[in-house]
Amino acid sequence: MTTEPAGLATNADVTKADLAHVFHSWSAQGSLNPLPLAGGLGSEVWDVDGTRYLDFASQLVFTNMGHQHPKLLAGLREQLDTLATVAPPFANETRARAARLITERAPEGFEKVFFTNGGADANENAIRMARLVTGRDKVISRYRSYHGNTGASIVATGDWRRYPNEYARGHVHCFGPYLYRSEFWANSPEQECERALHHLERVVQCEGPETVAAILLETVPGTAGVMVPPPGYLAGVREIADRYGIKLILDEVMCGFGRTGQWLALDAHDVRPDLITFAKGSNSGYVPVGGVIISDDIAAAFDERVFPGGLTYSGHPLAAASVVANLTAMADEGAVEHAATIGRDHLGPALVALADKHDVIGEVRGVGVFWAVELVADRGTKEPLGAAPMAALKDALQNAGLLPMIVANRVHMVPPCVVTPEEVERAVALLDEGLSAL
Repeated sequence: MTTEPAGLATNADVTKADLAHVFHSWSAQGSLNPLPLAGGLGSEVWDVDGTRYLDFASQLVFTNMGHQHPKLLAGLREQLDTLATVAPPFANETRARAARLITERAPEGFEKVFFTNGGADANENAIRMARLVTGRDKVISRYRSYHGNTGASIVATGDWRRYPNEYARGHVHCFGPYLYRSEFWANSPEQECERALHHLERVVQCEGPETVAAILLETVPGTAGVMVPPPGYLAGVREIADRYGIKLILDEVMCGFGRTGQWLALDAHDVRPDLITFAKGSNSGYVPVGGVIISDDIAAAFDERVFPGGLTYSGHPLAAASVVANLTAMADEGAVEHAATIGRDHLGPALVALADKHDVIGEVRGVGVFWAVELVADRGTKEPLGAAPMAALKDALQNAGLLPMIVANRVHMVPPCVVTPEEVERAVALLDEGLSAL
């Protein structure tokens, strides 16, 4: 066993120490070369050698209020000085304040929050609640989705990450609206919406409505491609759920709390779910946190009945303090409105202009500070750009000082809500250069 000295001096030193002892997620360990970050402020981060980068990934789409926000740091320090930890069975003022601030941003009829440690266990417990109150088992979710890496959440996930992890029971998948690569031969948003809803209802019918506990959807699918639902889709899902006595769970883990230029992404759609899951956006990821915002009728189902679930760190006071500080700062500084303005007037138009310039861009989609640029080898066939050029683009952008989120054949441009127009202009210019190099 070796002991590394504190304050390692170079990128190479930190990377070497990391690879010697840290086992990384979703990775083959032998081919990693992680960028060693040493600090950050706002929309920027820097490595150990002092090179600065625009963080247009918001890490994993969670630093909604940016890095090292002074109000969040102050809130954490104040809680540390007051009470660093307390177990879930006890009442705590900070936890109660966090829950109140969260429910104030939910639709009417949501008064309680079950706190978790992140988004995966938030979805896990929402599924549990839906199954308990309906007495049914099956959960319908989309193929193009990501809901987390715990037992039920990873099987609810639609992408490749569920394949080696399919141990949970009762999960069924369907296709959602995605007009650019329509599964329904649609040629308009209206057709895509109508046919996607028909497909979903047929899945419910074929699975047996009396067996379906919940429909679980990301309000705006994030990792799967930032696919803003067409008008009427989520309202239509709500109608299908009501028709068959099914609970609707909306996953706002990535898209909630300012990301779409709304407090919750569902605010832009005519829909009221039964359960809302949230996590990293609620506190900009400063401390692990997540939770389920519970409709009053589901909460009441457990007034006399024990809810069979809990976590040691549920509502941890440091996590709660970071939520209070984050949501207070967002409101005081107009961060949600700013994110909407950035998307409408700066980031969205700039990315659309890039699509006019580069044939490799098949489609640009998004809202607020939540955008994806889908790259194709051929615009006519829509063949996705391959792994090798995507990897080369990622390296080129990082070397130029831009950190976007690269997923499959997409560049996700997802900066903090506090990003400035000047930073957007600089980031898009770097992306323009990277695409030109392709």
